[in-house]
Amino acid sequence: MDSMVLLRAPKLPCLVGLARQGHIVHNWKARWFVLRQNTLLYYKLEGGRKVNPPKGQILLDGCTITCPCLEYENRPLLIKLKTRTSTEYFLEACSREDRDAWAFEITGAIHAGQPGKVQQLHIQRNSFKLTPHISLHGIVDKMHDSGSGIRPSPNLEQGSTYKKTFNGSSLVDWLISNGFAANRLEAVTLASMLLEENFLKPVGARSTGAVRSGDLAEQFLDDSTALYTFAESYKTKISLREDINLSTMELSGTVIKQGYLAKQGHKRKNWKVRRFVLRKEPAFLHYYDPSKEENRPVGGFSLRGSLVSALEDNGVPTGVKGNVQGNLFKVITKDDTHYYIQASSKAERAEWIEAIKKLT
Repeated sequence: MDSMVLLRAPKLPCLVGLARQGHIVHNWKARWFVLRQNTLLYYKLEGGRKVNPPKGQILLDGCTITCPCLEYENRPLLIKLKTRTSTEYFLEACSREDRDAWAFEITGAIHAGQPGKVQQLHIQRNSFKLTPHISLHGIVDKMHDSGSGIRPSPNLEQGSTYKKTFNGSSLVDWLISNGFAANRLEAVTLASMLLEENFLKPVGARSTGAVRSGDLAEQFLDDSTALYTFAESYKTKISLREDINLSTMELSGTVIKQGYLAKQGHKRKNWKVRRFVLRKEPAFLHYYDPSKEENRPVGGFSLRGSLVSALEDNGVPTGVKGNVQGNLFKVITKDDTHYYIQASSKAERAEWIEAIKKLT
């Protein structure tokens, strides 16, 4: 029997930027990952499918994992693996849920020989859930309130003064006093979520060291010497709200599905892996270039009045060229623009078609 661990049947690849120690080209590339008992294999992608044999492997024995990895502000979905030989790998998932699932399974593989540690991870994973009525955006908005919010001030750590910061204990106190958490454990977990979603960032050696420690639990410190501040990305979100235009309206919808698919270009007719994000109210399908640092779509279209359908595998359909490996579907927009897209499996194709049809 194959010892492969299926992470919800890994239909979607993560991204790996082979950077830092031991690597030459510091760019981002789409890769298909398979987790085995003590090894993480990665494969090249062509037409949205993996190409055998594996491009490389990461030996998990002696690895440390950091999730979330906050070394790239514009990439909040990163996982960092540091091997026994200090080689660093940065992996990017397509959603917070996928990132956390991969991090959890990889951590379990790293600690496979320590049953007590694996059991502890399961307890930590299931111990606290954010209640439905609480919105992280709402919490951060209230934190910025001039009357009842948190007031950043200069703080001293190890001889250095950091402006506009607050300590971990004061944030925990604030979360409890405002009814967002019932106790300090819940408040620490909630604050960790704010870190994960890049609403907050660590400042100084104490808090930064905790985030980079590789421990999935309590990366936020309930400590008067651990300093934090608001991330710059929040200021960007505020400015976008004040400058409403078509693009921000397109991107304001609720994300209901996202993942990596292969899309055929309109001019050169070549196939490239793109991260697709499906939103509703308004209904749009956007796609992103995973090799770019900025989190801006390279294209997208309204789904109102669009048609979506599967393309059969008996021969290459008219209008499709290049490396076609099946699982095709087509979206025709209201203005008669045709988009040809490949999923990684028939099941994944069916899920995308069903999700898109509900918004057309």
